[in-house]
Amino acid sequence: MTRIVVTGQIPKAGIAILRKEGEVVVIPTSSRNESDLIELLRDADAAITMLSDPMTSRVLRACPRLKIVANYAVGTNNIDVAAARRCGIHVTNTPGVLTDATADLTLALILAVTRRVVEGDRFVRAGKFEGWDPGLMLGISLQGKRLGVIGMGRIGQAVVARAIAFGMEAVYHTRSFDQTTSLELGAARVPFEELMATSHVVTIHTPLTAETKGMIGTEALALMRRGSFIVNTSRGAVVDEDALAHALETGHLRGAGLDVFENEPTVNPRLLRLPNVVLAPHIGSATDETRNEMARKVARDVCLALRGETPKHLVAGTRTARIPRKKPQ
Repeated sequence: MTRIVVTGQIPKAGIAILRKEGEVVVIPTSSRNESDLIELLRDADAAITMLSDPMTSRVLRACPRLKIVANYAVGTNNIDVAAARRCGIHVTNTPGVLTDATADLTLALILAVTRRVVEGDRFVRAGKFEGWDPGLMLGISLQGKRLGVIGMGRIGQAVVARAIAFGMEAVYHTRSFDQTTSLELGAARVPFEELMATSHVVTIHTPLTAETKGMIGTEALALMRRGSFIVNTSRGAVVDEDALAHALETGHLRGAGLDVFENEPTVNPRLLRLPNVVLAPHIGSATDETRNEMARKVARDVCLALRGETPKHLVAGTRTARIPRKKPQ
């Protein structure tokens, strides 16, 4: 019987689709290593994986029946895509569906940190509120401020649209340039250094690659205007957290909003101690609507692969994967 292993608790909307194709085994665990995954997936025909699952070459080679790894996320930095291609395994993700939810959370973090919402909440709960005070918890207005967007994919564009609605000016930096996008959104493409030096708020929406890992480090942060803010809802390792903590501790930056972390799920203790840092537990896509649609997307792609058809949301680099694979004798 076809065996489909799901390594996290995904919504029932996806499970219902999968059960039409075979046996569905859901084994949610917060953290797994390579050996754990090999044990779980050795006899699987399909796997729906989480960002915390290290789908390395060793894991993929040890699972001869595996036809598809459907990542329950947009990012695939937990998967050795090149190894999957060599093994003839399709890799899929969930593009597009997370856009609005992540853009909304980005604006929520921007507002929370610039208006000191979480600080205020803690202040009230601690019993310190004694009435209105003209100097209490002063933040900044977004109206007329410049937002610098690093990465101009779907989420970056959605953030720009929201920021402009708040009366902000938006600039962006990206490796690829689409003049139509600039004209449609009313945002200008500028060099990285200019974006960092002139933005009141910088928000990060770039994938994690060898090029982007640690790109927001000591030098980049030093470029930022004093008293500015930074928000990250992309991947934690894009930011050097020790460098960020130093910029916040010295007052060079006024605040930060983070939904992702460099060594997730571990959070840098220096950031935990700072009252002007708003921390969220990687909830960029955490809405009922988004998670249900993500579940349906991965389930449909798994069904296509198991039928010998091409999944819809293939990750670049696996489009020529040789499907189906032969089962061991």
